[in-house]
Amino acid sequence: MRWSLVAALAPVSWGAAYYVTRHTLPADAPLWGSVLRALPAGLVLLALARQAPRGRWWWRSLVLGALNMSGFFVLVYVAAQLLPTSVASTVMAVAPFVLMLVAWPLLGQRPRAAAVVGAMVGLAGVVAMLVTGAVAVNPVGVLAGGTAMVMSSVGFVLATRWKDDVDVLASTAWQLVAGGLLLVPVAAVAEGAPPALDARGWLGIAYVSLVATALAYVAWFSALRRLPAGAVGLVGLLNPLTGVAVGLAIGGEHLTPLQGLGVVAVLVGVVLGQPAAGRLFRGRRRTPGAPPAPAAGVPAPPAGRPSTTRTS
Repeated sequence: MRWSLVAALAPVSWGAAYYVTRHTLPADAPLWGSVLRALPAGLVLLALARQAPRGRWWWRSLVLGALNMSGFFVLVYVAAQLLPTSVASTVMAVAPFVLMLVAWPLLGQRPRAAAVVGAMVGLAGVVAMLVTGAVAVNPVGVLAGGTAMVMSSVGFVLATRWKDDVDVLASTAWQLVAGGLLLVPVAAVAEGAPPALDARGWLGIAYVSLVATALAYVAWFSALRRLPAGAVGLVGLLNPLTGVAVGLAIGGEHLTPLQGLGVVAVLVGVVLGQPAAGRLFRGRRRTPGAPPAPAAGVPAPPAGRPSTTRTS
């Protein structure tokens, strides 16, 4: 449960980042906006890690930086500008299914029944939030968000498979720096000079870079090393919930009754898919007064054998 809570830091901060991006950053500079999100975060983490890539981690950092950072950030930036905060964050909620499917062959993590059920319940809630809102949905924004979700799901699983003996802080820093540097020449050619930001814009960059990127990705990758990918993916459903909450609280958006039921379904799906919840439910199903299950490797006593304890 502790690592599930750590993982939750990421989607909560990501859900709020949609609003910050939409209302504080320039809509016509997604490439430079992504550079300013990835590169400062990576340099801060690199200064803390004090470790450069070695051997195959040079090319691995480029691959993961392209999947998890540069391509992902650009597409999320586009989705955040084209979609309301609540809708933009819900598009990413298919990620638990993709994470489960990718983690099965690459990590050998067969999806647990509880995780699949939780993902289905959560996805039903997301669909309710997405298709019953009062605001029209931009298909280009939905396509951008969905593509970003698939890219990041593959990248997350590869980052877990390639963890080796490299600590999370260093590998996250390398991915962010690589992703930011890959985008610099593309941004310079496609968008020209970096956009001029006012104080509000720099505050927005500070949030999306330091909180929704540096802190969020360290928490996310740390949880992926300790929990099944499907369980961590289900925690990601807190992303749309945060987006909805922020949109309602300060974005002037509205929630229909069916969307409210969708929010409840998402929460139920997140809880059902966590390993800690599964252990809790199994413990409650145990017959009252029955002895606890034997520890691993310890044979259970034969059933029906009378006790040999004498009484005086």
